[in-house]
Amino acid sequence: MAKSNSLKASDPSRLTPRLRMILMVVIIADVLDLMDSTITNIAAPSIVQSIGGGELLIKWLTAAYALAMGVLLVIGGRMGDRYGKRRLYLIGIAGFTLASAFCGLSVDPAMIIIGRLIQGGFGALLIPQGMSILMATFSREQFPRAVSVFGPIMSISSVFGPILAGFIIQANIGGLGWRPMFLINIILGLIGLAAAIKLLPHDQPNSEEKLDGIGTLLLGISMLGLIYGLNEGPVAGWTIVPVISLIAGIIFLGAFAFRQIHAANPLIKPALFKNKGFTSGMLLGLAFFAAVSGLSYVISLFFQMVLHLSAYDAALGLCPMAIGIVISSTVCRPLLNKMGRKIVVIGLGVTLLGVFVLWLTLFLKGTAATALLMAPAILVIGAGMGACFSSIYDVALGELAQDEAGSASGSLSAIQQLASAIGSAVVVTIFFHLQSTVGDARAMEYCVLIVAAIVVTGLCLVWLMPKSASSEE
Repeated sequence: MAKSNSLKASDPSRLTPRLRMILMVVIIADVLDLMDSTITNIAAPSIVQSIGGGELLIKWLTAAYALAMGVLLVIGGRMGDRYGKRRLYLIGIAGFTLASAFCGLSVDPAMIIIGRLIQGGFGALLIPQGMSILMATFSREQFPRAVSVFGPIMSISSVFGPILAGFIIQANIGGLGWRPMFLINIILGLIGLAAAIKLLPHDQPNSEEKLDGIGTLLLGISMLGLIYGLNEGPVAGWTIVPVISLIAGIIFLGAFAFRQIHAANPLIKPALFKNKGFTSGMLLGLAFFAAVSGLSYVISLFFQMVLHLSAYDAALGLCPMAIGIVISSTVCRPLLNKMGRKIVVIGLGVTLLGVFVLWLTLFLKGTAATALLMAPAILVIGAGMGACFSSIYDVALGELAQDEAGSASGSLSAIQQLASAIGSAVVVTIFFHLQSTVGDARAMEYCVLIVAAIVVTGLCLVWLMPKSASSEE
């Protein structure tokens, strides 16, 4: 027994109590981000009923958060290098907490959309620092053990977030309705901030780190123009405003690309786009994440606005998707190094199967469909999503040199957020537009068919990706 205890004590991967506390500080930030990126999928109808805003607010609640997160995420990590990771973490969690309070106290649509933009912006400063802090604090032997905790906790958060939102709305705590869903972040944020001040190690800023502020601004304007145009075009009948918005978005996107080619320190290294595997993986990720983000949002709206389920029942109706994601990602992750892009193919195929079953259910039952009848299809879609979530970007990085992988990984994370903003806005816009012309059930069917077409396109792109995944952990 003494020998066994001695071996345990000398285990180089063992985490000390202080390291465990640092890990928990980092996890709090990721949980806050993950929960706040999903709760509005459930809460949107209740928020609109409370403060107005109609379809426009429903479309922008999720899109605003993801837009700000995606644009600033590409520069957030470098800001940590330049100004200090600890400092940026503290600024990020403090700002995120204040923005959450701003959202929870909102009295009109403009206020809450601004709050969501601020949340996403501070989240983009906060999230990149966590992993960098862990890499600098934990030894090579300790780091894998620390990272292994993230998967289960993030999976649980993805399941728990929408359920918590539904429960809070139904409980109507103090007559506040949906507001405590944001206000609870004040407690979590203050705990995280106090713990971070006490526990996070001090690091030295690197004043030589260069930031491409102009590139970030160009990217932000281009994404805002594109998303606004795609949001309003189908509704407004492609009047002058959405058309100009789209044109401006394309022009600024071109200016961003030009900037990346000529900037001394570009946000995205131009050499990455010469790699066929990375480019195809980026395009596949952009299309897939946009499609499934939009689909999950519109399913929630269908549950609440067409089937007239409560927010809590709608959250339970989406649980099969979250369960499928958790199970599939847990199963597929260990197989990734062995199977490579085959995991992506399987994930896309399973997603397509689930989408087809969902379409068939809606085709046969229409508005008589129930959450229970749709559950098998939603579970299968979640399983396909989980396989893709855990594999697309790792495979896309498979052929890159080690010195390119860091920049590429950060770029792909930002693209995933932007895809979520685009998908949630565009698919919901299509759903609302079709409701008035073909009815509730057919509108939902067409949205599902659009997602199916995107997944089929993904199955064509996947063969351009590397066969093997990145070996980096």
